[in-house]
Amino acid sequence: MKRRVLFVASKLGYQVAEFYGAAQRLDVDLVLATDRCQILDDPWGDRATPLRFEMIPEDRDIDALRARGPFEGVLAVGDRPAFIAAYCAERLGVSFHPSAAVASAGDKYQTRERFRSAGLNVPAFELLAPGQSRAQSRFPCVLKPLRFSASRGVIRADSLEEFLAAEARIRKMTGPNEALLAEDFIPGREFALEGLVNSGKLQVLAIFDKPDPLNGPFFEETIYVTPSREPAEVQRAIEDAAQRAVAALGLRQGPVHAEMRVNERGVWMLEAAGRPIGGLCSRVLRFDRDGGLEDLLLRHAAGEDVSQAKLATGAHAVMMIPIPQAGVFFRADGVEQARATADMESVEITAKQGQVLETLPEGASYLGFLFSRAPHAAQAETALRQAHSHLRFQIEPVLPVVR
Repeated sequence: MKRRVLFVASKLGYQVAEFYGAAQRLDVDLVLATDRCQILDDPWGDRATPLRFEMIPEDRDIDALRARGPFEGVLAVGDRPAFIAAYCAERLGVSFHPSAAVASAGDKYQTRERFRSAGLNVPAFELLAPGQSRAQSRFPCVLKPLRFSASRGVIRADSLEEFLAAEARIRKMTGPNEALLAEDFIPGREFALEGLVNSGKLQVLAIFDKPDPLNGPFFEETIYVTPSREPAEVQRAIEDAAQRAVAALGLRQGPVHAEMRVNERGVWMLEAAGRPIGGLCSRVLRFDRDGGLEDLLLRHAAGEDVSQAKLATGAHAVMMIPIPQAGVFFRADGVEQARATADMESVEITAKQGQVLETLPEGASYLGFLFSRAPHAAQAETALRQAHSHLRFQIEPVLPVVR
């Protein structure tokens, strides 16, 4: 019998096809559970089990999944799917992160509380309850929705006027009944870490430099480059802080994507999510003899020992193409010139003609992704910047609705 892995993901997510490709290569039976309509009978022909991601799975949902098993492991893409996967894993008796740990990792206030209790560097922070508005007295500070990801809704304020404007702007996105987090701004360089957890022990797969400064007022991520160019002692400090963050949250078994800042006072953990890196960004990671990240995660979920996995030789970099202005996307020019840039591997324009685009902090998407591989990190980063310079995007204003 094929090894079988339960995969919880949105049908519209970029990584679904990536995981299906990996499953075919590894001869793994990938059973998809997704947030499609429960009434329609298999509308996409993928035999997916329907789940409502906004609700705790009911007994009948668990029974439907159990009938598709038994499962060697569980995987998920996205914060809410990761929680649903963790809950299902507990009910099905499959190893994964505890659902309480994934829930805490997906809540910025709970994350801060757990990091502080564990003795990690934590900025001064405060929970703003629904309907509560307080004059933040320490500036600069950052306001955040508790459960949004990818920097959506994250705004820096340098004055009381900016604080109140940011608060009002975020509450338009979250609604009036959601709490917000206000915390001191952390200066420094930002990094990301991709890893796997085995019985609570972190296995670091890659540390990414983020060479573009992220100082606000919004925090749009662009370039990730690995391996890191930081000194060995800084990388060790990042790994140590990430391990402590994993332990503080209670993450036990499965992928972890962590974000952190580093300054003269040390490492400041921003998050440690019980899921892999999102979107097409995972394509940037390639491992000697182990393929891409999805292959590695599937092997791990299926019970294989992947502790010897090593990042492929050379530097690997991705740019999440930022949206320069809000509006309706029509086309991208200069794609072939970008692809012809030295050390470029691929150019993926994911925006669709007619798609309405939003910039940060309201937006939650990118125009596409650029990938480069080179002998050294500086070359890979340069390739991305040169390729991006060739791209031109036609984005037209959204026409107002006339009533």
